[in-house]
Amino acid sequence: MSAFPTWLLIVAALIIFALAVVAGHYLRRLKVAQKTQAQQLAELEQAAADQRQRVNDSIQIIARTLLDDGVGLTEASIRIRVLLDALQVEQGVRDEFVAFYQVAEKTNHIPILNDWKKLPRKKQFQYEMEMAKIEEEYKDFALDAARRILGRSF
Repeated sequence: MSAFPTWLLIVAALIIFALAVVAGHYLRRLKVAQKTQAQQLAELEQAAADQRQRVNDSIQIIARTLLDDGVGLTEASIRIRVLLDALQVEQGVRDEFVAFYQVAEKTNHIPILNDWKKLPRKKQFQYEMEMAKIEEEYKDFALDAARRILGRSF
């Protein structure tokens, strides 16, 4: 009668050992998967930070170009507004640089790129006159915003 419990104990011990080996195998696989996932997350975070830096650099270039008269106020405002929105800046930042948002809003009905090229010259001239009026109205306000945005990172 004592052989039966010993044999049963050996079988139970073998089963426990086999289960421990299987659990160890899955634990190692889990650790490898977690390490891979952490590495992928770090790479994604770095890519997002790099993209954010490129967008911030673009804002700086456009603001500097606007101040140097290398780009029109309407184009600069549209581009800066789009870039700030891409960065999902807080409402306080949008309020601080509202000049870009207002110029972009007042000119958002004007065709751009290929749609602009398709317009008859007379219609382009009408839009240019409208943009000139808006740019004159917001010029000081927008140039001040461009100066304040220099060196900022969002």
